[in-house]
Amino acid sequence: MNIVILGGGKLGRQLARNMLDRKYTVHLIEKNKLRCMHLANELDIEVVCGDGTEIEVLRRAQTEHADCFLAVGGSDQDNLVACQLAKKEFGAQKVIARANDPRNLPVLRTLGTEIVVSSTEIITNLIEQEVDMAEMHMLATLNKGRAAICAVTLPENTKLQGVALKDLELPSGSLVISVVRGDKMVVPNGDTVFQPEDEIVAVCEGTSQKKLQSLMTATHD
Repeated sequence: MNIVILGGGKLGRQLARNMLDRKYTVHLIEKNKLRCMHLANELDIEVVCGDGTEIEVLRRAQTEHADCFLAVGGSDQDNLVACQLAKKEFGAQKVIARANDPRNLPVLRTLGTEIVVSSTEIITNLIEQEVDMAEMHMLATLNKGRAAICAVTLPENTKLQGVALKDLELPSGSLVISVVRGDKMVVPNGDTVFQPEDEIVAVCEGTSQKKLQSLMTATHD
């Protein structure tokens, strides 16, 4: 796989190292000449010194062969322009941009960048998830974060004791995919009956996650 990375800062350097460890071909673009020398020596790769918003610089980085173009520089505007050029002028198969300022996320997404990543947004979402979903744990995300696989353990005095799955009105956009009881895992059907301390694993889409949590953690007063 051919990877082109714009930005030789801490994130760009670590991404390049990770890609190299996976035996990918990596080209790195960086404006700062001194940093370029350090990166070339440290990573033992060709580092293109120049402005990643210029077509000639992107060409020198072999962007036309890129399976993935990653723009992780310090300027959101430069990241956007570079991604647009990589996609439209060089036909990069996938473009990913870093948003340094989370307020720029809507603009970056609207103007055609396939995937926009903001470390600020990610950390905020994780904090909110831990606060709001203290009793439900996310195991994995699906469909670019639009859905998730979640797990929740039924309390000892659960209202769902003895209730069959077929009689449970699940929130729209949710699906129970397994029930773990002790050391055994059961793929449930409509006749599966819930017991206290069952661990329920479900797929949740959109707002169904919080609704499912409320349903699964309900207890007798």
